Amino acid sequence: MSWPVQYLNPINIIQAIWRVCYVLVQHIIIAIFKAPPPKNPDEPRNPYGRIAVIGAGLTGVSSAAHCISHNFEVVIFEAAPRSGLGGIWSHVNSTSGLQLNSHLYRFHPALIWRHAFPLRDEILSEISRIWKEYQLEPRTRFETPVTSVKRVETEDGSHKWRINDGEEEPFDAVIVTIGTCGKPKWIHLDGMPKDVGGSKDSNNSEETKADNTEETNDKDVFKKPIIHSSELDSDAVSEETIKGKKVVVIGSGASGVEAVETALQRGAGEVVMVARTDKWIIPRNIFFDTFLACQPFGREMPLSFLWESLLKHTHYRGVEDLVPAHAGLFEGTPVVNDAFLGHVKNGRCKYVRGDPVRLTSAGVLTNVRARDTKPGSEGNKKTIDAEVIVLATGFERPKIDFLDDSLFPEDYQRPDLYLQNFSTEDWSVLLTNSSYSSGIGTVGHFHIGIYTRILLTLLLDANARPSPKDMKLWVDVVRFMKRGAAGGPLGFFTYAELTIWVVMFHFLRLDRLRWFFFILFGWGVHVKERGSEEGGIPMVRIQKEKLH
Repeated sequence: MSWPVQYLNPINIIQAIWRVCYVLVQHIIIAIFKAPPPKNPDEPRNPYGRIAVIGAGLTGVSSAAHCISHNFEVVIFEAAPRSGLGGIWSHVNSTSGLQLNSHLYRFHPALIWRHAFPLRDEILSEISRIWKEYQLEPRTRFETPVTSVKRVETEDGSHKWRINDGEEEPFDAVIVTIGTCGKPKWIHLDGMPKDVGGSKDSNNSEETKADNTEETNDKDVFKKPIIHSSELDSDAVSEETIKGKKVVVIGSGASGVEAVETALQRGAGEVVMVARTDKWIIPRNIFFDTFLACQPFGREMPLSFLWESLLKHTHYRGVEDLVPAHAGLFEGTPVVNDAFLGHVKNGRCKYVRGDPVRLTSAGVLTNVRARDTKPGSEGNKKTIDAEVIVLATGFERPKIDFLDDSLFPEDYQRPDLYLQNFSTEDWSVLLTNSSYSSGIGTVGHFHIGIYTRILLTLLLDANARPSPKDMKLWVDVVRFMKRGAAGGPLGFFTYAELTIWVVMFHFLRLDRLRWFFFILFGWGVHVKERGSEEGGIPMVRIQKEKLH
């Protein structure tokens, strides 16, 4: 095709206009919402307080950047080495990318995405850029796992937090950003070699635990490659391991769907997914996904069947059997993917609904079930031949045992927290993106800044602070409003619901209204200049009360 024809093609013109608009919108967001970074590593020279951030993932870097741009000193503690900057994104396959449009994944206002659905390397590049631009490099303590966070009483009757028994000066607040994905989760299946992954670990969750009722034959062991989905395209897995081979993926969540795509991209001859449960799969469409996230009730509702019917007759057309029979769309985090159902439809991936019983020398012995059955129901046992087995079993949930148990009394533990992220016993402990279970929206959006600025507001304004009684009351009210919701009242939320919580935070306490624009948009509190008492604070006057 000659270049005039190519460039005058209406489709190419529309795509070019879309790309220009896409970048333009991002620059508008930057101009309006980006808080200025420190000019050099010595700023801020007169900080309002000190904040410890635990975890140097996407949420940790963003939270720290918001803190320092609003005149708070910050230190990031990260257990991993420098290569672990970016958290879970530094441990996934290079083919891993955003499931949602990147306009719904603006974890910081300074972002410039090049693609609508960026892959791992672009995401890590933006995390690193924000980290450097906001002078966080000298403030990050790599290879420093946090083992204890202790309350320290001060002379004026307030308290601070000491990390690891005093390796740093005490902090006024703590932001825990360890996320919900830690080490790769390995399940144990009979017939798995003892030296593979977590086969020796007996502490498996009920979600991934196999029905090992079959009598074990030690000689009947699968001796071919067994890979966790997170290492499917790593250097440890050569091209010859996958190319032309029959790959069986155990797991049907986002990790499983992604593993199927990665295996096909690496030239697998045939791919089979063994799915214990059917997961809702929604398209990568920014408008559709936004409308879903705008459902304000945070649970399955009487009219939810309209969304489910729409998906069934559009996205699932030709593979309607894969529509979940026992779970509503608003009962768990859906998988966002455009290609997987097409792979099933055209035969590139075979979908088997069933329970993996054990591995054999030939493959995976599976209890194959019909659509209207539940995991563990009676089915037909069948061995699915395999040359490679991929365990798409996700990641372990990180522990927060470095925090004192008194911060999370009975009935007020993750995710049953104030605004789903604050300890109900002490508002100065924030767990952004480390407490939720499921939701529709994204954990990498502008709420990271909002939650951080709520914490900063509480540090700056004693009158805005909630008491433990108030915070527990908030949790109790949400429980009452969402009683009977699948997964628990706070176990699932939509982005609209989160927005309602933030708005209520202001309007149920009118004395917080003066902080409204600061909390929602980041306007009003900036770095103080040397010698200035309140420089850079055009909207609010910082109170001089003690922080706690």
